[in-house]
Amino acid sequence: MANVPRRYHEYVTAPNQQRLSASPLQLMRNECSRATHSALSPPFTTTPKVYTAIFTTHIPERAAGVYHRESRSGKYQLTYAEAKAVCEYEGGHLATYQQLEAARKIGFHVCAAGWMAKGRVGYPIVKAGANCGFGKTGIVDYGIRLNRSERWDAYCYNPNGKECGGVFTDSKHVFKSPGYPNEYENDQICYWHIRVKYGQRIHLQFLEFDVEDDTACMADFLEIYDSYDDINGFVGRFCGDELPDDIISTGNVMTLKFLTDASVTAGGFQIRYITIDTPSKSSDGKNTTSQGKTNFLAGKFGIM
Repeated sequence: MANVPRRYHEYVTAPNQQRLSASPLQLMRNECSRATHSALSPPFTTTPKVYTAIFTTHIPERAAGVYHRESRSGKYQLTYAEAKAVCEYEGGHLATYQQLEAARKIGFHVCAAGWMAKGRVGYPIVKAGANCGFGKTGIVDYGIRLNRSERWDAYCYNPNGKECGGVFTDSKHVFKSPGYPNEYENDQICYWHIRVKYGQRIHLQFLEFDVEDDTACMADFLEIYDSYDDINGFVGRFCGDELPDDIISTGNVMTLKFLTDASVTAGGFQIRYITIDTPSKSSDGKNTTSQGKTNFLAGKFGIM
């Protein structure tokens, strides 16, 4: 497993029921946040609201055509015009609030605020947590922004687009890099979220793996998280053509993030997951189901 230190992520957060106030020279921090959004101008005050909604229509298991996009240079780099252009370039458009909520209802969870249609900003939360979503579930809604030069991520909608990421809840599945068995494309950012029944764990098996090789995996890479977002539970970053070891989660959720740069592609990957029951403990405290070439992870991130 690559020994790559996790990078810090930028996000806005504050204790529940408190208001955020920021300017270009002001950094708001609290005990939960690692960094705040530092590109907010002019000074503004906003109270993010968390909404929930009920939809009775059937929703496909592909996050309803909604996907998250961030700039290749990192989180919170896109103005409204740039976010709109990114989605349109890929054949889609900025997702509406209703489309993002429909995706959230089937498990779409991203701890990063992004532009939506009509200049709205927010993000979908499935798993409540202190570090994201103000301890609630639903759409964290920053409302319609008057300053379209603020920099956030983007939430795009394209039900006919090439599959890049998704939400998986089945007991087993094989997912592939975009375009597999052909080489993947440049400038891709894909998220796969896996959520199985509470009390079960996820066993990842790498069937094929060929990602642009780099000494520190800074070009193209696959990151794995033992949680339902890319904030908590960092496991490792992988590149090259060596088949990684199997990985078993500690809870019923995992996230995989695949990112490619602007040059050089490779064959891609196939990854299979299956569900397993939580291992029982023997009298000496050891797992009785441990076997073979497998990494058991520390920590626990579960969703009921």
